[in-house]
Amino acid sequence: MKQRRIGLCLCMLSAVFLLAGTETYAAEKNDSGDDISWEDLSLEHSMELLYAEQFSVDYYEAPEENGDVDAELETADEAGESAEDTEAADELYKLITIQEAGRFLVVPEGAEVPTGLEEDITVLQAPIQNIYLVATSAMDLFCAVDGLDAIALSGTDTDGWYVKPAKEAMENGSIVYAGKYSAPDYELILSKDCGLAIESTMIYHTPEVWEKLEGLGIPVLVERSSYEPHPLGRTEWMKLYGALLGEEQQAEEEFQKQADQLARIESEEGTGKTVAFFYISSNGYANVRKTNDYVAKMIELAGGTYIFNDLDDDENSLSTMNMDMEEFYARAKDADYIIYNSTIDGELTTIEELLAKSALLGDFKAVQDGNVWCTGKNLFQETTGLGDMIADIHEMITSEDASLDELTYLHRLK
Repeated sequence: MKQRRIGLCLCMLSAVFLLAGTETYAAEKNDSGDDISWEDLSLEHSMELLYAEQFSVDYYEAPEENGDVDAELETADEAGESAEDTEAADELYKLITIQEAGRFLVVPEGAEVPTGLEEDITVLQAPIQNIYLVATSAMDLFCAVDGLDAIALSGTDTDGWYVKPAKEAMENGSIVYAGKYSAPDYELILSKDCGLAIESTMIYHTPEVWEKLEGLGIPVLVERSSYEPHPLGRTEWMKLYGALLGEEQQAEEEFQKQADQLARIESEEGTGKTVAFFYISSNGYANVRKTNDYVAKMIELAGGTYIFNDLDDDENSLSTMNMDMEEFYARAKDADYIIYNSTIDGELTTIEELLAKSALLGDFKAVQDGNVWCTGKNLFQETTGLGDMIADIHEMITSEDASLDELTYLHRLK
């Protein structure tokens, strides 16, 4: 019995010493300065943006031990790379700021979350996976930066997609429908281990959904490309998604293609040709773009003149307005070109189908001259192609080829 008591006492003492040793180790670790403070990070560079104004990306680097730096430089030398190339290998912290929608810190894979972050900064730990994508305009931008694999959930069902890779991913099940912005399938989203929800500004109408997602531990990023004043500002949002996924170079290359398209066209003189862009609503109104809308801006950039140059009312934030047919007739009948917006009620192929919308259109100069064009239904989902759309409009108003019927996003009505 005495030996058992001695043995028990020794076990208890060992446990006490073990616990004390563990606490001492933890204390030493906490006092060693291993934690990275936000204040210790230094700004390395900021993303260069040509047109986008609604977001910014700043790149920060963490302080490193001399030994780590030397090892890193040695590895870079052996691989024939520069230190800059090594830094570009997604080892920097990325602070994304979206106007009126918050800040997000992308933490490199395997790196520590800095202490001392301000409360409005949402942490996203790389790699960001299983995204719930509700903002349809972002899908094409993800495709452009080879980021489709990062999306697992969609707020648009299969038949609502005109971006081919997205539609195919929905059909083969690699992306599944998880409910629209106002009614997400929370159980499904949780089961997919969703790392981020990317919402359109429609989420502002259902704040309870936003709160619910964040309450479930799912960060919410609001896509605001539609607020960009310049058309290519919308396209440049692919750089933000490139930053999220570590695909900055791919984003830069793809965006530059669209920027080059615009640069080529801007070097030419304006044509003075007038263009009307509209569709006929189900209640018989002509729905037109306001003067400050990006479609009107694309017409101007293409060398044309938008026919409605005084529709900048401040009554609401909508980019379109309804105009009764009598007023539309009086103001647009002499337009040199008509572009019918088919994204609402389906594509047209003939002048006869157009006149079925309103017989008044038969008197329009563009109709009589055969200068009536129609958009494809993919136009507003393919955000990467706005430079191509500007090129289409430019070709439409400058080409002397009477047989020209098909462009990238436009086709002539016959």
